[in-house]
Order: sequence, then C-alpha cells, then structure tokens
Amino acid sequence: MGFWIFMLIMDLLTPAIMIGFGRGFMKHPPKTINMVYGYRTSMSMKNKETWDFAHKYFGKLWYICGLATVLPTAVVMVTVLGKDTDTVGTAGGILCTLQLVPLIGCIFPTECALRRHFDKQGNPRPGKEK
Repeated sequence: MGFWIFMLIMDLLTPAIMIGFGRGFMKHPPKTINMVYGYRTSMSMKNKETWDFAHKYFGKLWYICGLATVLPTAVVMVTVLGKDTDTVGTAGGILCTLQLVPLIGCIFPTECALRRHFDKQGNPRPGKEK
C-alpha cells in the first residue's frame, strides 16, 4: 500500500505542477524577461509583449492539460490499488511517460500562436494588436 501511495503522489505531481504553474503564468507572468524562470524560447523573449503573450497562452494550455490529466491518472491508479508492486510501478511509469506528452507538447501550439500574432522581430502582425 505504501508504494501505491508513493506512485499516486508521484503521478499526480505532474498535473499539479501544470495546474499551478499554468494558473500562475496566466494570471501573473514573470515581470521581466529572464534566463531563469518562465517560458523561455527565442520568440517569447523578443520583447515584453511576446513574453506576456507566450506566458498567458502557454499557461492556459498547461492549466487545461493539467486539469484534463488529473482524473485519468487517478482512475488508472485506483484500478491498480491492491495489485503487486510490479503492476503498480509499471502503471505509474506508463502514466508518467504519457503525461510528458501534454507537458512538452504545449510548446508547439504556443510557438505557432506566437508566430501568428508576431513577426520574426516580435512586432505585432497587422490586425493582431492589443
């Protein structure tokens, strides 16, 4: 039972991080462009406008994906409750691997949205100004 609880916590950690950081990025993007914290790509770091846009967009995606992965994670872990350690470990490992898809996958739509809204220099495209 102890290993199952450990795996449940570990498997819920990724969605919790996505929900927490997603909400934080949506509501309060980092104030300054920096190399330590935040959604840091060459396009998002062009200027303050691209920086804020990227964080709000990426934050929303992470928040939604985090919420969408909580329930399936819990359901899968409940189905292996009481099973042997190998089964619990395998299910937990597969869940962690599958959670990487939205965790990393949110980068691609964010970069596409940045390119739709801003040119290569970070200037808003016509009709996309705030």
